[in-house]
Amino acid sequence: MTWRPVPRAEVDARSLPLDPKQGYLLSRLDGTLDIPTLAALTGLGQDQLTGMLRDLVALGAVMPEPPVARPRQEAPPPSHPRESQAERTEGGGEAEEDTEEYTPTAAARTATHRQLFEQQLHPKPVDERVALARIAVEPELSAWCFDPTAEVIRSVLENPRVGPVHARLIAAHHRTTAGLEALGGRAGFTNDAGVRRALLQNPLLPASLYRRLWSSRRLAEQYLVATSRDAPEQVRAMARDLLRASFTQRTGEEKAELILTTEGRCLASLVGLTLDGHATALLCRRTYVSTLLIQNLGRWSATPPQLIAHLRRQDAVKRNAPLRQLLERHPNAS
Repeated sequence: MTWRPVPRAEVDARSLPLDPKQGYLLSRLDGTLDIPTLAALTGLGQDQLTGMLRDLVALGAVMPEPPVARPRQEAPPPSHPRESQAERTEGGGEAEEDTEEYTPTAAARTATHRQLFEQQLHPKPVDERVALARIAVEPELSAWCFDPTAEVIRSVLENPRVGPVHARLIAAHHRTTAGLEALGGRAGFTNDAGVRRALLQNPLLPASLYRRLWSSRRLAEQYLVATSRDAPEQVRAMARDLLRASFTQRTGEEKAELILTTEGRCLASLVGLTLDGHATALLCRRTYVSTLLIQNLGRWSATPPQLIAHLRRQDAVKRNAPLRQLLERHPNAS
């Protein structure tokens, strides 16, 4: 079972000695995201991420990883001498493929399916491919996921045997907006973390589908996509546009959370926007010790006068002449 870290609700994170990276990671935990998904969202390596989570557990901010129950080994029943390999693995193949999604074995399997499609299936007429994809079984069903025609992809999605593994192949390798929109119409697949991750890495991800999948996500999650090194520039541009549109509609609490958790890095994407009174009041209640956060707020032209005045009263600013000069030169400094 993959660990889905859960923060301790009874612990006030502000009372813990967290560094900025730990605080940022803690703000992303909600008990629904597993390690690979968190790694994709934060841009951290899984080993680094796991180490940070262990530190958060030791600090009491996160629930420990639950122990893995080890099933008792039982001798397999004798197989019939004429039983095929497909029959022996039926029902377990999908789970195995799921766990091997990013292993060399999975990569080899993907290459084999692509080769099967290109050599045997692609030469067939489109109408025949559409009909065959709707009734295909493995390995042809996985091979059809590499078809570049949207009509064939729709037939794959109508196949009663299609599952998350096939949806991930389509999300990762299909290159038409119509085919990806067809995949986006299946909520059971777009809720799968692997499908969403593959879509974010697909340069042909339609803007309408991205907005539909991510417009309800928190601002901090949208910001992660906008700055992800794994996402192509087209997707990052869509994410920046959605972030700006969402910022004007969200609550003061969420706006303040975004600024604090990113130490103000998000403000470079929010040029021309403003803070409402609620978000300003929340930010003015904080004590500021992060030089980076103060610098980013000081360089953002829309930082409200009340917040500029509050920052100038901070000990970190009083002890730092460049920070004082930065805030004194701000257009909203009184």
